[in-house]
Amino acid sequence: MHFIGDFITTVDLAADLLFQMSDELVSKKISPGKWSKKELLGHLIDSASNNHKRFVLAQNKDDMIFEGYEQNKWVEAQNYNKSDWILLINLWQYFNNHIVHVMKNTPFEVLTRKHSKHNLHEVAWEAVPENEETSLEYFYKDYIGHLKHHLNQIFENIDN
Repeated sequence: MHFIGDFITTVDLAADLLFQMSDELVSKKISPGKWSKKELLGHLIDSASNNHKRFVLAQNKDDMIFEGYEQNKWVEAQNYNKSDWILLINLWQYFNNHIVHVMKNTPFEVLTRKHSKHNLHEVAWEAVPENEETSLEYFYKDYIGHLKHHLNQIFENIDN
């Protein structure tokens, strides 16, 4: 599971960079209708929360069908722009460190088991067609890809 080492490095390096960003910078909305950097990190916390549950449940299910969530409503309800930036970074980093623990402790046969019944065409970042098989390993990697995508958004235009 070499992808886990990359995940750990990504989270640790990103946290170091996030701690250097000012609250003023991360709370600023670049354009109407778009999330601020702080709200993007909040979205990643929401993603961690929802996917942690999915990752645990998947280990004892014969399918990979999971509840979705309305990401915009989650970000809005939690008013991340009014949250303490340092607290958000710590929560995000610690939550992902625990997800690493869950991933590392997933038995290989559970990680690689193929599932024909899933809804990753609805809940994954990179959708899996409904008629194709998938695995928990795919879903783990998809989660990491989604995380990296939003970290790139946070770190772009940091001079604005």
